[in-house]
Amino acid sequence: MEVKKIFVAGAGLMGGGIAQVCAQAGYNVVMRDLSDEIVDKGLKAIQWSVGKLVEKGKVQGTVEQIMGRIRKTTELSGAADADFVFEAVIENMDAKRALFSELDKICPPHTIFGTNTSAIPVTNIAEATKRASKFVGTHFFSPVPMMRIVEIVRGLLTSDDTVETAERLCQSLGKETIRVNRDVAGFALNRINFPSTIEAIKLVEAGVVSVEDVDKGMRLGFGRPMGPFETADMAGLDVGFNAMSAVYAETQDEKFHPPMLLQRKVKIGQLGRKTGIGWYRYDEKGNKVGPAGK
Repeated sequence: MEVKKIFVAGAGLMGGGIAQVCAQAGYNVVMRDLSDEIVDKGLKAIQWSVGKLVEKGKVQGTVEQIMGRIRKTTELSGAADADFVFEAVIENMDAKRALFSELDKICPPHTIFGTNTSAIPVTNIAEATKRASKFVGTHFFSPVPMMRIVEIVRGLLTSDDTVETAERLCQSLGKETIRVNRDVAGFALNRINFPSTIEAIKLVEAGVVSVEDVDKGMRLGFGRPMGPFETADMAGLDVGFNAMSAVYAETQDEKFHPPMLLQRKVKIGQLGRKTGIGWYRYDEKGNKVGPAGK
């Protein structure tokens, strides 16, 4: 199936990033969130990001041309003529199921649904629709414009054509893809990554090592562009907590259980850059100014 029109549900860090790479690739995009304020904030972030990429010669076209391909809305009816829907809302199964249930009534039969969940089994979300064969996991990584990988996750009833269409679409956005052939919570990459992140938090919790030294060590010792705590602050500690909790709920494997320190930070609202404090502190422009504990 040829994809021409794309609907993105969610204008936050992930949704905005997905809308941006779609527009940069020449697609017409409708980006939706719950309020004009949220959508406008997302558009502002996209415009800044596109401007930097244009300035560095990393994308074709002007800022005006790229931004002109994105239309904002607060209505789900904006998906009425979409060929493909990317969902990037809160990492909560009930919220995702409710959204897709509504979209299922609005979108034409050919529309493919792609969920950006990082941990919830795709099949569990697809049950809220009558198009399980056209439902697929499209797990982007943050920040979307920079991170080149997307996991294409096959649900229990996802058709071959849906998998192939999602794969071609994501590749047309400049991404590399890997296929996840069994719909397990956490998919492939997070199942590998979560245990190491959880161990890092436990080491900090026990006073063995500092947050800063873990990040420095992972950058310099393993060639990662960002350490696990820097990455967590960028994505949102609540996002990581919810994803770990989803994997633990399905597997009951202690290696995926969110550590107490992470649980407490989420409970008191220390969620990372978006709240000004997580594992580090940030100024009003989102620049890191020091560790959270100092």
